[in-house]
Amino acid sequence: MLMRKTLGPLCAGVFAFSANVGLAQDAAAPAGATLNVELNALAPSQKGCMMTFVAENNLEAPVNKISFELAFFNGKNTVDRITVLDFRDLPLGKKRVRQFDMPNVKCEDVSRILINDTPVCDGPAAGACMKGLVTRSQISVPFEG
Repeated sequence: MLMRKTLGPLCAGVFAFSANVGLAQDAAAPAGATLNVELNALAPSQKGCMMTFVAENNLEAPVNKISFELAFFNGKNTVDRITVLDFRDLPLGKKRVRQFDMPNVKCEDVSRILINDTPVCDGPAAGACMKGLVTRSQISVPFEG
């Protein structure tokens, strides 16, 4: 009995602290505040490889201008090249298709693509573009953020 009375207030305090920490985390990262970027297709082109992406801004603000630094991995799982792609604007709640013709890249040699950074993210709060980034791939090439 004595132990139960002693632990009761302690457990209540721990529970209250845990609940408050959870509330603070929820306020810092609003549910559903995401920047979705999908690797939709890779197709051989005259220059090299045409890459198609679908992006949807579900952050809390429109993106006036955004660019992504991408790392392309080859069949040996080593970085073949790093490049920055300008996705221009991404209006709030709208999907946008962006295509980039990558010269001297063979689509069949691309084994994985990684979004390394967002060097430009104009509109949302600082860091929101990378924090809210969600990636997926519609093809067999993995696409990571």
